[in-house]
Amino acid sequence: MNIPSLLRRRLYKVNILSRLVSTSKEEKIEIPYRINRGPTDILRALESTITRDTTAAHYKYHDDPYLIPMNNLAKRSYAMAQEAGRKAAHWVRSENPELFNHKECDPPIEAFFPKLVYDENSEVTEMDLLHVIERNHVSDAALINNLLKTKGVEIAPETKQSLLELLCYNNSEEFLNEAFIEERWFRQSSSNREKQRKTWKDGSLAEEIFNSIENPNAETYSAIIQGMAKFNQAARAYHLFEEAQNKGLILNVDSYNAIIKVINFLKEAYDMRWTFVINLLEQMKATGLKPNLETLNSVLYTLSNMGGSKIVKDFAVKTLREFKNLGIEPSLGTWYYLLIIFCKDRGPKSGILNNILNQIEHKQHEIYDISDTYFFVTAMDVARNHLNDISLGERVHKLLLFGNNYNLIGDSYKESIYYRHYFMLLISNLPIEEFMEKTYNHLVPNIYVPEPSVMKEVLQQIDLNGAIEYVPKIWSDMVVFNHTNRQDLVNLILTVMVENQPPTESDLVEKFCNIAWDIYTIIDAINEEKFNMIKFTGEILGKILTLVLRNGDFTKACDVFEKLDDKHNIIVGVPSFDSLSLFVDHCIANKSPSRAIKCIQYASDSGFPDILILGARLNEKLTLDESHLNQLSKFINLKIH
Repeated sequence: MNIPSLLRRRLYKVNILSRLVSTSKEEKIEIPYRINRGPTDILRALESTITRDTTAAHYKYHDDPYLIPMNNLAKRSYAMAQEAGRKAAHWVRSENPELFNHKECDPPIEAFFPKLVYDENSEVTEMDLLHVIERNHVSDAALINNLLKTKGVEIAPETKQSLLELLCYNNSEEFLNEAFIEERWFRQSSSNREKQRKTWKDGSLAEEIFNSIENPNAETYSAIIQGMAKFNQAARAYHLFEEAQNKGLILNVDSYNAIIKVINFLKEAYDMRWTFVINLLEQMKATGLKPNLETLNSVLYTLSNMGGSKIVKDFAVKTLREFKNLGIEPSLGTWYYLLIIFCKDRGPKSGILNNILNQIEHKQHEIYDISDTYFFVTAMDVARNHLNDISLGERVHKLLLFGNNYNLIGDSYKESIYYRHYFMLLISNLPIEEFMEKTYNHLVPNIYVPEPSVMKEVLQQIDLNGAIEYVPKIWSDMVVFNHTNRQDLVNLILTVMVENQPPTESDLVEKFCNIAWDIYTIIDAINEEKFNMIKFTGEILGKILTLVLRNGDFTKACDVFEKLDDKHNIIVGVPSFDSLSLFVDHCIANKSPSRAIKCIQYASDSGFPDILILGARLNEKLTLDESHLNQLSKFINLKIH
């Protein structure tokens, strides 16, 4: 080794060490404060480093790669089958609790242990009642309450209040287990169907407990009022509201919010509703209650049911301004109600969505109100149907994909409607190539399975733009999505293939023939099983005949014509004359005069006036024997006379 280089290295190390020593003397090491981490923080950090694979199905479908569902019904069935397995496991544990008393973890996790089962002979105390109330076990709470009542055990007022609140919150019905997430996701919310009718259970245990309290306080009144209002027992809720006020009780803010939401049941005229809202807000101010976000959304909810007149819009804007002055920030549900108010189907166009997006995009939002889950589907509906503005639709979609905002999509039903609007907006405003490559192939079928109406629009745009190279892909998806039993879709895709004839040397000719034969086979199988979902028509068979003949498949064409001829008494409609003429030409090319004569006779029976042209062509191209000439002249002469 070179001596000078060795010396230089040693001097370098000495220099570094001296610097470290001097630095340690001059600078003070500060230990950072400990950051509290959740049990899943590391997993979330790792998850944030990867993006979603759009070519892969949702992770919950990966148990069996060969059976990954590819349509909406299959997705639901697959997920609910998994859910059924979990329910079966819960049932086994509840039926055989003695088998699950071993210690599985330390510290113990209560969810791993069997649920305590109560019956009429159970020895219970008030502590047992509190235990099931804390865990939202409604049926057990009702049973224990009855047992304690039978035994004459006096329950503390605080426990009664907790039980009343539990029963009022869910209308005395059992809560859905949080473990059953798929049932929550695929269960279509009934709130839209039930929001206009009373679902409160009159004479329920909640009312019984309320009536058993000798001197109900403000909290007691608030609980029963909120429960009745939530399930649209509006008249009795307001009666109790007035009763509490007459007693001088100060109800909480949530009680006022609940009454505001059911004003539509209490007052018919719009001006009376708004006056009622103002009076309630003034009462809140007089009692020193500060409104909250739910108050704002309740007022806007009432306004959203009062039409789309200018005065209603003015009230909405004024309400939003007043609550902002109070320091109350809107949630996505607030903006949802504003969209409902300003963007009526038959009303004038409003640009409020653009103003809303200017305030909320590039932000991650949380769920504060159940109405928050309606924002994205409504915003996309407005972008498509109200404004037909693709730029706004793209901004809404970008906001949905920002951070964890996808959690606010709601449920499977809202997700499907959202993507329906999104697809219909893009397909009508983007070049078909860009739509198919950047949107359709990106989202279908992993995230969204197009409904028949959307698929119909896609086919119409393919036809309009002559983009027939996408037809095989669309047909493949139609088969996977169970759309092959839709007569309008099948007829449309046949029309697209017939009216957009590819060059003879193109491989699309063969592909179109295969698609046509698939359609023939599918309909034939359905008719054999006597299903009435889709039937052969003369128009469909004529198009199938044309497509297989373009590919030179005379054997299949003969089968199609035989079906057309044999079932002509039950098949509605007739094929086009061009299809029959093409079949005659191929009969001539394949030297099959008998089939050609049969086709000409079918054309004659169908009332086509140009059968003389077909007969002359056949006679000219082929040498017919006496039998063929007699058959041909027979019905042609009839036609001439």
